[in-house]
Amino acid sequence: MDNDAADYPGLTTTGQANADQQYAPWIALTLIEGLGSMTLCQLLLAFKTPEAILNASYTTLREMVSKEVAEGIQRAMQHADIAKALDWLAQADNHLITLADLHYPKRLLETDQPPPVLYAKGNLQILKRPCMAIVGSRHATAQGETTAENFAESLCRAGFAVASGLALGIDGAAHRGALKADGATIAVVGTGLDIVYPAKHKALAHQIAQHGLLLSEYALGTPSINYNFPRRNRIISGLSEGCLVVEANIDSGSLITAKLAIEQGREVFAVPGSIHSPVAKGCHALIKQGAKLAESTEDILSELRHIRLPDSSWPVSPNGLMPNWTNLPSEASPVLACMGFDPIFAEQIAARSGLTPGEVSTMLTLLELEGVVSHLANGQFQRLA
Repeated sequence: MDNDAADYPGLTTTGQANADQQYAPWIALTLIEGLGSMTLCQLLLAFKTPEAILNASYTTLREMVSKEVAEGIQRAMQHADIAKALDWLAQADNHLITLADLHYPKRLLETDQPPPVLYAKGNLQILKRPCMAIVGSRHATAQGETTAENFAESLCRAGFAVASGLALGIDGAAHRGALKADGATIAVVGTGLDIVYPAKHKALAHQIAQHGLLLSEYALGTPSINYNFPRRNRIISGLSEGCLVVEANIDSGSLITAKLAIEQGREVFAVPGSIHSPVAKGCHALIKQGAKLAESTEDILSELRHIRLPDSSWPVSPNGLMPNWTNLPSEASPVLACMGFDPIFAEQIAARSGLTPGEVSTMLTLLELEGVVSHLANGQFQRLA
């Protein structure tokens, strides 16, 4: 199902002074043993706010959840770890992003299982950039790590953020490559954000917290449990426009991310390798199944040309990477020039402008991200500025 923030009306960020009142109900619900993200989303849709869930009667809750979970909800606000999480949030650059938060990543919100809460550390502005996932083997070759690093650096310089899982091998290389560019990298981890796993990446995690963004759906103190890592992969792919696999065994966990990306309607790319290399077999299997073969960044950018701005003569933001639509006069954008200020369907814009539906969709997405255009509930678009 496609979700919208309006489906989860509730609290939005208002400042640290109200943090206890604002975040405590969300935190309490995520600490309930046995209450998974999908069920919590269903409860939010039914009750509309975290407070309403917490105040619901046992009988009402039992219509939707098990006896144990219903009992857990009724005593949730007594959990000792709520205070621990609120103390963590009071520290600089620590955040809690809820389904009701304007910072919640739009692409992730559109997936079937958006995590109700994301703990975040670092620069939230990176979530506004289009994202590419880069994943692969933990036991990567030196050449594979170099390849991942180069792809990540190049994609960041083209305007993308790079998402990966902070694991050894390809993940770490992808993060390092992004840090070599402008630091726009998102590490989605399978532990609480007060734990670094693997420990070898402590320094790398610190760099990402300074220049990029660390994300986790798991409460503080959550250790490295095997089950958590496949689940976090849906967030890596869900954040992204596409997923690049660089070296993967045929049973590699990175193929789970690729499979999730396909299910979420994302593009999947794979770097080919030697037919004799075990870490190439997973990539070759993906290519046989329809993944795009990627020998260079251009192979990715050509497929995602509706995301990357191809005309370097168009105005860009101060970092030289992303378009600054807010400074564009209407005649500078073929889409804006055709819109006027009345609501209009994308098909009408395509007919007026001569652009393809894909080109119109991409431009509308960028304009929406910049706050210049609004996507209305009936499917039409309206110019705001």
